[in-house]
Amino acid sequence: MSLISSALKRIKPSPTIAISNKARELKAAGRDIIALSAGEPDFNTPDNIKEAAIAAIRRGETKYTAVDGIPELKKAICAKLKRDNDLDYKPSQVSVGTGGKQVLFNALVATVDAGDEVLIPAPYWVSYPDIVEFCGGKPVPVMTRLEDNFKLRPEVLEAAITPKTKWLIFNSPSNPSGAAYSHDELKALTDVLLKHPHVWILTDDMYEHLVYDDFKFVTPAQVEPRLYDRTLTMNGVSKAYCMTGWRIGYVAGPEQIIKAMGTLQSQSTSNPCSISQWAAVEALNGPQDFIASNNAVFKGRRDLVVSMLNAAEGLTCPTPEGAFYVFPSCAGTIGKSTPGGVKITDDEVFATQLLESEGVAVVNGSAFGLGPAFRISYATSTEALEEACKRIQRFCAALS
Repeated sequence: MSLISSALKRIKPSPTIAISNKARELKAAGRDIIALSAGEPDFNTPDNIKEAAIAAIRRGETKYTAVDGIPELKKAICAKLKRDNDLDYKPSQVSVGTGGKQVLFNALVATVDAGDEVLIPAPYWVSYPDIVEFCGGKPVPVMTRLEDNFKLRPEVLEAAITPKTKWLIFNSPSNPSGAAYSHDELKALTDVLLKHPHVWILTDDMYEHLVYDDFKFVTPAQVEPRLYDRTLTMNGVSKAYCMTGWRIGYVAGPEQIIKAMGTLQSQSTSNPCSISQWAAVEALNGPQDFIASNNAVFKGRRDLVVSMLNAAEGLTCPTPEGAFYVFPSCAGTIGKSTPGGVKITDDEVFATQLLESEGVAVVNGSAFGLGPAFRISYATSTEALEEACKRIQRFCAALS
């Protein structure tokens, strides 16, 4: 009899966390490492949010709360969804979890049975397929193409839907590609979904506010109100509000699913951190102007990185509309060898050799379901990005 459950054997550790840990180990050993693997803003949490947390501590807001969120935070989430997305939700349709990952986990564990298919456009965030596997469901990667800027085409979505399809997980702007869907691009997908009433939509809007070049964000239930009753709209405060460590994610959707998620959370973690919830109230209700100034910095970094990577031999890097990632193809390096004689057979070897020889940590694209490519997070200093890109150019130039 095996000690480890069959459910746990179906999943593996996060590749993005693994590469970040490897980079930390090399740095601790004295190597000059530039880590571009973690999806974490390098800006501090705004002071008004910190002060709201301190005030909550002083008020004694340090006890257990309602399992899936304090009323004040649920009210702030409803106001945000109305203000930013023109979506009407009641507090009973909202669930708050310990980060977006728990919210996604709760939603899928509460709804996915053995054999259910979940469509996941690739490249995808590394946790989506593993959570589906944990539930006993079948993750179905739906491929996108570099020439489409890694955006899902409606005819490809249509072809992937079967009678067993239960969910489409939709992420815009995307981690890892930064691709974001315009109103018309998203409408073409929602038109397909309208024809298949058995398919539910789980939309991950975590990077909603991180968009550039006058791009206007929209979410599926906003574009197609007829999908409202079978859409879960997930978001959080981690990225736009620079609150990764505070661990607050939230979701809005049909009461039946929200209630089921609450039941699951009551038997797992119970409530998210009370202090973090009060900080999130201030984040959503307070001044939003810092987001635009942060985005101006991110846009400058994006433009720098895209330009320098496209100047590297064998790399092709599309310009993303949002998030803080680029996803360059390294197809032009496959089959070449390093000066030390190591052949670049795939993107994992590319990423490993780049780390070993130049001290730049990136995540290989195959970890996100689509290669040969790699992901760079440009949520780090401009100086570090410029140096890292010079090293990547040098690495690519040395291949033969």
